Amino acid sequence: MCRVGSDYYLACSSFEYFPGVPIFHSRDLVHWTQIGNVLDRPSQLRLPPEKGAYGGIYAPTLRHHDGTFHLIVTNVSDGGNLLVTAADAAGPWSEPLALPEVPGIDPDLAWDESGDCWITIAGVSQLRVDLATGKLLSELSRTWSGTPGATAPEAPHLYHIGDYWYLMIAEGGTERGHSVSIARGPRPDGPFEPCPANPILTHRGVGSPVQNTGHGDLVEGPDGSWWMVLLGARPQGACPSWHVLGRETFLAPVAWVDGWPVVGELALAMDAPGWPLKPAAEEPVREDFDPGPLHPRWISLRSRDVETCDTGTRPGWLTLRARGGSLDAPDVTFLGRRQQHHTCTVRTLIDPAEGRGGLAVRLDEDHHYEIEADGREVRVHARIGPLRTVVAVAEVGEGPVALGIRMLPPEHAPEPWVIPLNPVTLGFEQPDGAFHPLATLDGRYVSTEVAGGFTGRVLGLYAAEGTVHFDWLDYTC
Repeated sequence: MCRVGSDYYLACSSFEYFPGVPIFHSRDLVHWTQIGNVLDRPSQLRLPPEKGAYGGIYAPTLRHHDGTFHLIVTNVSDGGNLLVTAADAAGPWSEPLALPEVPGIDPDLAWDESGDCWITIAGVSQLRVDLATGKLLSELSRTWSGTPGATAPEAPHLYHIGDYWYLMIAEGGTERGHSVSIARGPRPDGPFEPCPANPILTHRGVGSPVQNTGHGDLVEGPDGSWWMVLLGARPQGACPSWHVLGRETFLAPVAWVDGWPVVGELALAMDAPGWPLKPAAEEPVREDFDPGPLHPRWISLRSRDVETCDTGTRPGWLTLRARGGSLDAPDVTFLGRRQQHHTCTVRTLIDPAEGRGGLAVRLDEDHHYEIEADGREVRVHARIGPLRTVVAVAEVGEGPVALGIRMLPPEHAPEPWVIPLNPVTLGFEQPDGAFHPLATLDGRYVSTEVAGGFTGRVLGLYAAEGTVHFDWLDYTC
């Protein structure tokens, strides 16, 4: 995150989805509006399907320097670290400058008083780079790498605050042991003295609804206040708990005591502490797919082009043309939006007269549920690891049909040792509008703790054969 005047800008990872690096704007650090995606052209972002899930774009750092926005990020699927720039955070952003000599992931940008740019990477190592050419100005050198014995020192950010240079990192792994630690030194390259109170933030062993807290970034407000944005997850259920929304963005106040940051409780302008940052206004519950560009919230698997996805072929409808034959395929034609609420319903009207497709809950190629129509019947499919099955079938006849998926809160277990279900109900609507459930599946099998990774569910539309058309999509919670 960075601030320019009274405006805050926030960039997030996008992994195997296109377009890449969603970027948000806020004036109060609480209400956020997505203003675009940084990597929104095929020339900027290549995500080879053969690389599979959980590749792609990792851990951007966004900074504003000398009137220009700079964003550095790692494409772990193609080429490694890259840099893009823009005069306006909403874009357009430049073509990427490849940084093949900058190794690793989680790159950070910081400029010293002489104008030299320091890149710090997970590990933790540093080097100086000419951002005009990408050429190295110094050798790679190791620096402070966190608490002795702690795993995965990563997500470094370097700041010049007052008399010190501060190096903040995440450590402990990105699961329940995740944490933030910090050190300070006289120069960008140290030597660094660790904070005696490290970790300055962690929720491990704490009975909080927010867990996996780490990967923080600091920002100073125009009034001199300090804040940290960080990622965290909201697990549900009994032991073992699970989360399905991926890693969300949280905010915490920061005070400075004896030259060290002290992080307060996660607290936002919502009814309870520990909730993620929220949109500036309620998003429309219905997307009518009017002709023109899609809202930047819509994401596709690895690529998107007019040959497979458009809103002009049949005005007022989204048209998808099949590539891969099912959601098991890494190149399936898919358009979705992230699941943002534990309890929500997604509905669509599909015309499959020219093909086969449907509505899905997707985590990756090996973990997804979908309800599919082909103009004669609808079917519920479940893919859980190596197992794929047709769960239910119903005849519906020709013509468009409304499909729906309902995500419900976990059921209360009758005893503490009984693991509760996380119901996902898939069905279709009768001609009178009544919802007809075909199957209720356990959503835990489409969760991070079962599938692995860290991207969260995406709810979306797909084409598995021929051409299918979608009139609208509702997302309500």
